[in-house]
Amino acid sequence: NNDYEAYTTIVQEALMDLPYTIQTVQPANAKAIIAQADVIMVGGGNTFKLLHDIYDCQLLDIIRDKVNNGTPYIGWSAGSNIIGPGIGTTNDMPVIAPKSFNALGLLPFQINPHYTNVKPAGHHGETRDQRLEEFMQMNTGLPIVALPEGTALQLGGTKLKFIGEKGAVLFYWDENDLAAKREILPSEDLSFLL
Repeated sequence: NNDYEAYTTIVQEALMDLPYTIQTVQPANAKAIIAQADVIMVGGGNTFKLLHDIYDCQLLDIIRDKVNNGTPYIGWSAGSNIIGPGIGTTNDMPVIAPKSFNALGLLPFQINPHYTNVKPAGHHGETRDQRLEEFMQMNTGLPIVALPEGTALQLGGTKLKFIGEKGAVLFYWDENDLAAKREILPSEDLSFLL
């Protein structure tokens, strides 16, 4: 979806009680808006299209450098997918090929937003867990934090905290180098992943 203004209006209305001005990044003004931004917020949509557009507008290094130099980053859905090393744990269909699957690499692990492992009655395809485990087999040693709706990660300095009233799931490599998973508990300190 290229209706950036409509999406911006939705975000502005949702955050209207906050004392901030939310500006839209369009291809023509992207570098200038990012360069002067006090906070970078990246919303949802198709992760492949988002990363394609970030590469197309030559924003990957600009965003990474700003965030690494202290600019706060807020991302949800596809915007959270791109903060890991790559986008291989997105739930989206590859509607367009980005220049690379390499993403911002702000965190040394993958994120799977909108996580659920529910298998509907009559469904004979793979579950989300099976897909994430398949990713792990192809990307040895790279953990995944699977975030259900209404949960988040908060990074402050070297402290990474899970936020949510329900648990999430950590897919990781155990001491025997085997793929494993465990529940992430509400308010758990995940700084060990950094």
